[in-house]
Amino acid sequence: MPAALAASAPEAATRKRPACRPAHAGSPGLLGNAPLPGNVGRGGSWRMNAQQLVPLALPRGRTLRCELCGGPALLRCGACRVTCYCDVDHQKADWVSIHEKICQLLIPIRTSFPFFNSEKERKHGMEQLLHRQKHLVDLTHKVAQKFVFEGKHEEAIPAALHSLRFSIDTCGPDSMELVPAYLILAEASTGLGHLTQAEEYLSQAQWIVLKTSDCSNGIQSKLHRNLGLLYAAKGNFEESLYHLATDIYFASCAFGTHDISTSGGYFHMANVFFRQNKMDIADSLYTEVSDIWHAHFSRLIQVQSQTLTSPAEINILSEEVEISEEPLNEAQQAEASQVLNAILDIREQAPKQQPAKTASVVHGLAMLHYLILDLPKAHDLGMKAFLITKQLPNQDASEAIHHLLKLIKSKPFYTK
Repeated sequence: MPAALAASAPEAATRKRPACRPAHAGSPGLLGNAPLPGNVGRGGSWRMNAQQLVPLALPRGRTLRCELCGGPALLRCGACRVTCYCDVDHQKADWVSIHEKICQLLIPIRTSFPFFNSEKERKHGMEQLLHRQKHLVDLTHKVAQKFVFEGKHEEAIPAALHSLRFSIDTCGPDSMELVPAYLILAEASTGLGHLTQAEEYLSQAQWIVLKTSDCSNGIQSKLHRNLGLLYAAKGNFEESLYHLATDIYFASCAFGTHDISTSGGYFHMANVFFRQNKMDIADSLYTEVSDIWHAHFSRLIQVQSQTLTSPAEINILSEEVEISEEPLNEAQQAEASQVLNAILDIREQAPKQQPAKTASVVHGLAMLHYLILDLPKAHDLGMKAFLITKQLPNQDASEAIHHLLKLIKSKPFYTK
């Protein structure tokens, strides 16, 4: 990494996207006289509205900055009154991405502390502030990651910028805690074709990793995965495969070779081989990815069905049933849907059809929709997989799919 870029990385992160902190949240002198729409929509949910700022009413030397671009702010959110924007387009982009979810959570963070009567009260107030900031780091990161997996790269960027900003506030500009936000910003920028910006974010993340002696295998994996995606977007497939192989190595060390956290490396590597027209290698990697998700969904359904039907009969110390299996979070749901649907498209459009592999992917998607309680979609996919497997000489897969269809129909809120 160039020394000049490395030295400016933390400063750039804060300079390019400065947080907006109005002098006083309720100061009417900063607002124009335009009528203000109501803040609360039906059902008590907050809705987006803008309040016009009057820059001349600000204290001398005080400039409010746009939450997204860092330019001079002309508007602020009428609901929280602590977040500013240069125009309505940037306010709408932030609202759609993350602000709707965190609007009211920003108020206690971005308003001035009250006067504390004792050191104990001051310490308690600082602890509460830190707790709120860490919660926002986690929330904004999850939302940004979900958008990336859904392919909504533009929507991911404002949420990831918030995650980066809150991480800097809580941990400092050189902390390892900033790396996940930099990586999401890099992946979103790559998805949008903004490769120079993606490269800058990755340089910042890589510099922090290089300075940290105890960087986890999980972070190393994500860094190399993003480097692989960047080089693939540039058409440098050899360098891309090197980084994706390194990603798989670190992910395997952290999670195991057959974990869903490792499967992303296999998937992106398969995409590179597919673009190189090395179809045999790509096919084997796509199969590995679908098998990993298929096995993961099967375990989740096994645990779920046994827990719901006969919880008294389950020995919590049994090694045969992994009761501790974590349910899918929203980001994992989005990743599984994106990956498996992409593989299904490739399977169905291939010149040489492989019904068994196609059925396995469809079955995996059916289990995914069952787990997220999209039962009509789960039934349609289950029936599609069942009809494919009925044409195969080996009927083991059709029995598993038939069992899934029975589980779907047994749900009390299933309607077809």
